[in-house]
Amino acid sequence: MAGPIQIGIVGIGKIARDQHIPALRADPAFHLTAGASPHAGFEGLEVHHSLDEMLDAHPDLDAVALCTPPQERYALAHAALSRGKHVFLEKPPGSTLSEVEALRQQAKRMDRTLFASWHSRFAPAVEPARQWLAERTIKGVRIDWREDVRQWHPGQEWIWRPGGLGVFDPGINALSIATAILPRPFFLTDAELRFPANRAAPVAADLRFSDETGIEIIAGFDWLRTGPQTWDIRVETDQGRLRLSLGGSVMAIDEAVVSQTHEAEYPGLYRRFAQLIAQGRSDVDVSPMRHVADAFLRGRRVQTAPFED
Repeated sequence: MAGPIQIGIVGIGKIARDQHIPALRADPAFHLTAGASPHAGFEGLEVHHSLDEMLDAHPDLDAVALCTPPQERYALAHAALSRGKHVFLEKPPGSTLSEVEALRQQAKRMDRTLFASWHSRFAPAVEPARQWLAERTIKGVRIDWREDVRQWHPGQEWIWRPGGLGVFDPGINALSIATAILPRPFFLTDAELRFPANRAAPVAADLRFSDETGIEIIAGFDWLRTGPQTWDIRVETDQGRLRLSLGGSVMAIDEAVVSQTHEAEYPGLYRRFAQLIAQGRSDVDVSPMRHVADAFLRGRRVQTAPFED
């Protein structure tokens, strides 16, 4: 492909403003040509009312990044692929596993790149953690992802609707890291999901997993945490304890920090997308989403007090 990749962005909400647009504007491999949003604009960016309107106005677009709620993502991705565009999917890649698989098959037929992105995997300490664990015997894992939904997702009603995932919207970030750093696949053995009486998605969840060796992986997700916020993964091994904190930004061994930077995740995502386009490949890993689906299938549902934003 000659010159930068011409890309349009669909959905100009908080994540697009805070992460996608700055990352794209700083990456010479891309030229952010236009956006699409029925309700929002962005200074210095030509914004259209819909995806179709954007594609009609800019037939030379090579790719589209979808930053909409997951319930809307299949129809948009299908339309973009049908018009020959490469597609970047914000996490989670869709609202069901089957629709993501349908998109993967469509991208293959169209010879287009489909990238199901997991931004937490690009946190700076994740790859060092994977390498360290690959040489050790794991004895147990504890995941704590506890934050205040009113701080991080104020007024976002879509997140409480079916397909919006509730507390699994941040929790899936933890699962995306765990599936990247642990050396063997693991599977759900038990779960309890706590649903506010007035919501269709959970506000908290306690999960247990295991792998073929029988190690226990315990995860606690909580969206009602006030005060200090926690995004930690602790792994006990035969040669000490690894701790990933701040969502994968800091790595410590036996509480001694060995890796700590504050590199942004989204530049790495777009480097990966550009690489995939250049290589003519797709990357559609749904393992984090599969664990969430298993939790909804097997988890006990407990009703809690109504939640008001």
